[in-house]
Amino acid sequence: MNFLTVAESINKIFYSYDYNILSFLHKLAESLGNFLTPLFNFFSLITEKGILLLLIAIILMLFKKTRKVGICMFGSVCCGAIITNFILKDLIARPRPFIDETSIFNTWWKFVGSVNESEFSFPSGHATSVAAGMISIMLLCKSKKKYLCIIPIILIGMARNYLMVHYPSDVLFGIIVGLISAFIAYLITNLIYKLLEKYSDKTFCKFILKFDLKKLLFDE
Repeated sequence: MNFLTVAESINKIFYSYDYNILSFLHKLAESLGNFLTPLFNFFSLITEKGILLLLIAIILMLFKKTRKVGICMFGSVCCGAIITNFILKDLIARPRPFIDETSIFNTWWKFVGSVNESEFSFPSGHATSVAAGMISIMLLCKSKKKYLCIIPIILIGMARNYLMVHYPSDVLFGIIVGLISAFIAYLITNLIYKLLEKYSDKTFCKFILKFDLKKLLFDE
């Protein structure tokens, strides 16, 4: 089977969806005089490869109160990266919107600064990692403020489309992969904690459950 036909099918099925959203964002860029371009470039930079999210997850794991969230977040971002960057992108091999120099998307891409990306387009790795990380937090946190985690998902998806380096359908499926990854990590994290609690008398398990950097630093 020629998997190039899969990319072509996605292009045809989602053309109207992709075109209308990208057209709206291009008009937004025109009306604001590219005011948002530096901001969206910054958002893209700090979420590159999910590195910032992984660092946040590691920091969360250092504290007892947030360790479970950190473990889930770390696992979900890694799971999303494997599915998106190591499997789907090369398998689907969908070219970026700006690759065809004769297309309107290429013109719009040049208008917002011609940000270059070398990998394939589908699904969005940025959207996958941010969705995976943020949904992990929402799954494990009880505070109503957890729903603010939806904002970074929207902003990153919008940034990738505004810069014309992804089709909106890339972002949509990136979020779906992130959601699936978060649920996988959530189930595995709960399993890990059940095992840790079952063998809590063991030194290693006790350490994982009880260690808290805050106490280590501030307790007298």
